[in-house]
Amino acid sequence: MPLFQWTPELSVNVKEIDNQHKKLVNLINLLHDSMKSGKGKAVMGKVLNDLTDYTVYHFGTEERLFQKYGYIEYPQHKQEHDDLTKQVLDVRSKFEAGQTTITIEVMNFLKDWLNNHIKYSDKKYSAFLNSKGVN
Repeated sequence: MPLFQWTPELSVNVKEIDNQHKKLVNLINLLHDSMKSGKGKAVMGKVLNDLTDYTVYHFGTEERLFQKYGYIEYPQHKQEHDDLTKQVLDVRSKFEAGQTTITIEVMNFLKDWLNNHIKYSDKKYSAFLNSKGVN
């Protein structure tokens, strides 16, 4: 069973963003599966890099939409993105240096952060972007 399941309640009603969120869920599950099955450091490192890179890409997509349409909560939302990016880059850096491993605590943090961020932050912009014709 996957660590994190996509459900319709996570939809922000913007197809591009929903698809990116689904990919992030899949990458978190892939990292979790790699951790559980004892994949080597190289495999886990690649998945962690993919997750980190895609997270940055996804945040960029949201932030471009916020700027384009003048989303008033953009500064606060960007700060949440910046905080997570810093934390994930720190985990990746420590992992690459052999100073940490990917644990269930790390996995639960990633899952909970994404789940809560979508439900409580991303959902706030859903109606705004929809009102601008972004679906």
